[in-house]
Order: sequence, then C-alpha cells, then structure tokens
Amino acid sequence: MLKRTKILAASLSVVAAIALTGCTASNNDNISKMESVKSQTILGSYANIAQANYSDALKDAIVLRFRIDALASTPNEQTFAAAKKAWLISRESYGQTEAFRLANGPIDAEEGWVADTYGALEGQLNAWPLDENMIDYTIDANGSKTSGNIIDTKGSFNPGGEESTSVNVKKITVDALTELNENGGDANVSTGYHAIEFLLWGQDQDYSNFTKDSITNGALTAGQRTLADFTTAKDAKRRLAYLKAASEKVVKDLELVNSAWEKNGLYQAAIQGTLTGTDASKNIESKEALKQILAGLGVFIKSELANERIAVAVLTPSEEDEHSCFSDNTHRDILNNYLGFKNVLTSTYMGKKYGASMLDAVDAKTKANIMALMGSIEAKINNVDEMAKTKEHFDYQIQPGNPQAKVIVKLKNEMRKLGDEMVNVAKANGIDLSTDDVTDPEETKL
Repeated sequence: MLKRTKILAASLSVVAAIALTGCTASNNDNISKMESVKSQTILGSYANIAQANYSDALKDAIVLRFRIDALASTPNEQTFAAAKKAWLISRESYGQTEAFRLANGPIDAEEGWVADTYGALEGQLNAWPLDENMIDYTIDANGSKTSGNIIDTKGSFNPGGEESTSVNVKKITVDALTELNENGGDANVSTGYHAIEFLLWGQDQDYSNFTKDSITNGALTAGQRTLADFTTAKDAKRRLAYLKAASEKVVKDLELVNSAWEKNGLYQAAIQGTLTGTDASKNIESKEALKQILAGLGVFIKSELANERIAVAVLTPSEEDEHSCFSDNTHRDILNNYLGFKNVLTSTYMGKKYGASMLDAVDAKTKANIMALMGSIEAKINNVDEMAKTKEHFDYQIQPGNPQAKVIVKLKNEMRKLGDEMVNVAKANGIDLSTDDVTDPEETKL
C-alpha cells in the first residue's frame, strides 16, 4: 500500500496525494474500529458466561459448606453421604470455570493490578496432585498409619520442602491452611477442592502400578474413609474442623473471583474497556484481551487437560495422577473441563447462547474441520464418562492392555490438535498466535 502511494505521488499533485493518504488512513481506521467492535462483542459474551459460571460455582460451594457444617454438627452416615454428594455436584460447575484460566484473568493472573486485586486464587482452590500425608494419615505399604501431618499436630507444623516455613496449627483455621498451601512445594496442598475430597473419601489405596498391591487386594475403588474418622477415631474433631475451614475458604475465594465478573465487577469492565476516572488506566485493549483468552484456551485444552490431566495418567500409567483420584471422579473432570472450553469457544453456557463467538469469523472449511474434531472428542469423552458410570472407573480404563486406554490416548491427541486450532481461530479474529503461544513450555514431556 505504501509503495503504491509513492508511485501515484509522482504523477499527482501534492494535494491529491495527501487526499489519497488520508483516504487510506481512514479505511484502516474503519477496519480497526470494526475489529475493535467485534472483539468487544465477543468479550461481552465471554464476561457474561464467566459471571454465570462462577455464580453457579459459588452457589454450589455454599451448599457444600452447608453440608459439611451439618456433618460437623451431627456426624452420621446420612450427613457424611450428603457432604460427599455436595462435593461431587460442586465439581460440575467449578470444572467448567477452568476454561477461564491461563488468560491473565482474576483466577490466576500472576502480575499487575489483576494479580494484586484478586490474588491468583486458582492454586488455593484447585491445586493438585497433593501429598495427602501432609493433611492426614495414610496407610503405608506395611499396613500402618502414617503420622506427622496437620491433623495430628497440635502446635507448630512445617510441611517440609524448599524454603518451607512453620505454621501454628494448634487451631485449624482458614488463615493457617492458606499459609500452608504450597508452602515448601507445589505438592504441599492444604486447601481447595482436592483437600476436601481427600478428607471426605480418604486415600485412594490403589495408587500405584509399580508396586504389588499388598493393602487392599481388591477391585480398584475410590477412597474408603469410614465415618469413624469423624466420630470415635483419634483427632475426629480436628478432621471436622479442617473440613469446615477448608470449605469456608473455598466459598470466600470464589466470592472474590465471582466479584470480578459481576455486572459492576472491576475485571469484567476492564476487558470491555468501560472503566472511567481513576480506574481508566486498568482498561485492557480489546485485541490484547482476546489474544490472552485465545492463547489461554489453547494452552488449557492442549497442555493442561490433554497433557497434564490425561496423558500423564494414561501413559505413566498412574491412578495417583488422576485429577480426582480419591473420589474416582476424574471422568467428570474431563467432561466438564472440556465443556468449559466449548462454552467459551462457542459463547454458550448451560444450553443458552450468549451472543457473538470466536468461531463466527472462521472460514467455512476451517470451521468444519474444528467442529468435526470437536465431535470426535465429544464422542470419546462421552464413552469414557459412560464407561466410568456403568462398568469401570477411570482407574480401570487407563490400565495397560485395556482397550479403553487406546481410546483415551486418541482423545488426548485430538485435544492437542484442537489446541493448535486456536491459532486459526485467532487469525480469523485478527489475532496473531503461534503453536508456541498455545503450548505450555513447562508441560510434562511424555
């Protein structure tokens, strides 16, 4: 365009050349404005889906806290079962919010005003895998209970690890658990859904294919914690106190993240560029916001879900690397994590269309390829889910020699291809991404 302008300038008057340049600039400005409007429309849909999804996750977490409070008040088989059911339900909504990660948003931004305002709470809410020995007893290979954990420590507790610090756990509180979470290492998890999961279900004793199972000598099952751990067993009251503090923290953390996405929330306004006054500097340019979202979607589906949560478990193989190994709920994690990805990509949630989507600008051929890939992925996810609910848990499905393991490997491979397709979706929306942008450089190499 610049070369053509110079050629015309040689034969046209200076005034005409200036007029032509002004016309070109105006066209470029119009295109830029159109792209900006399109981006803002997509971002509006994105923000509304986030608000609806996090609101549901918060509501379900409040029910979970209520059920745990009932268990702590009256520990019996009914309240115990109700607490576990509430945990499973809460994972349905929270699992879909995972698609909002890795986009420098309020759930996990690590720097800048977003991190300062919201605190990167993903690690507090959903960190895994965890070293359950840090929280409570487990049964070792000799059939003996381990000790030296938060539950059985009545004073200062040091989780160990690099630069770990001691925390007073004489009384188990939200603050104490928060301070201990990932204190000394990523596996030193004391808060969030998976800490609660372990306390409700107990150790998944069929955790290793590399050693002979001399503990359970039975079918692969979820954890089998008994009610006695909350009634007559040593430290029963501390387990209940731990559950109460951990569930209270999940609610508090989700309240903060949810506030970011509410209609008057600071972050939802920032990505739509509507902040004014002293907050105006916090506005995020629409194309930059969309770029972060698309890159985050790619990294999530390709490196986090396909690689870390599926490939590591099936190719190792190790049930300990299931996302929800204590409750054997990994099949639902996979389904809901993928559904969250689909929600964002198609601007839908719970069957409701929220407006313009990132796919709208994609050419027909590329869109058909993406939809076919998603259809194949969904068929495999539904297969894994149905098998887990009717015949064999994910534990069984990843075993060497099980035909389902091949299905799961293919699922992983297709998800990785779908992650790469976010480069094409980005291009159609005026965003430049590479496959490196949609791949976590620190993902586990298998």
